[in-house]
Amino acid sequence: MTTSRIPEATIARLPVYLRALTSMADSGASTCSSEHLAAVTGVSSAKLRKDLSHLGSYGTRGVGYDVAYLRYQITRELGLSQDWPVVIVGIGNLGHALASSSGFRSRGFSTVALLDADPARTGQEVAGLAIRPFADLTDVVVENGAGIGVITTPALAAQEVADAMVAAGIRSILNFAPAVLSVPETVLVRKVDLATELQILAYHEQRQGPGEEPVDDLLAGVAAEVETA
Repeated sequence: MTTSRIPEATIARLPVYLRALTSMADSGASTCSSEHLAAVTGVSSAKLRKDLSHLGSYGTRGVGYDVAYLRYQITRELGLSQDWPVVIVGIGNLGHALASSSGFRSRGFSTVALLDADPARTGQEVAGLAIRPFADLTDVVVENGAGIGVITTPALAAQEVADAMVAAGIRSILNFAPAVLSVPETVLVRKVDLATELQILAYHEQRQGPGEEPVDDLLAGVAAEVETA
């Protein structure tokens, strides 16, 4: 793993590169040029080469990048060479959908526990896991060595859940609740605001003219964040 700090904007783009490389590998590609990888991920080739230089990867002139090795480098840099235990709190419709998704495990994350404050949900099984009471959070974190928590509760409950996660030892939180969380500086929070992403899409949709190019569905949600380097 590289020892120098990688810029946050570069880190935000690494999963996009990894997804594209995985698709290439699945289709049988063994090498790719920086121009091709840049095109399918929506960045300039110069920015892509600069990003990958932080990993110590410069490609081979006339050949490009080795797809398998570059996937390995990004996977290692992102810490995905091991499974990370994840706890989900709030098993309503969204929490249920996330718990049932195969996307977590295929990308290096293992959902180890589902918790909800509603007693009526306790014991219900979702994707092979029985929902546990929210009061069990600390025990769950200790039992599984979990460092990542996902909040899918209503907004009013989100701060209480975040406080409990921090107290239990969770160091990284993915927040789907429409609320701004207050946490210690040592805890990282990433917010996923689905309504905001839809509003951004609506902005682009209403600007679509008959002769204009369509918005790229894959990149519309992340362009504003990852193109600021």
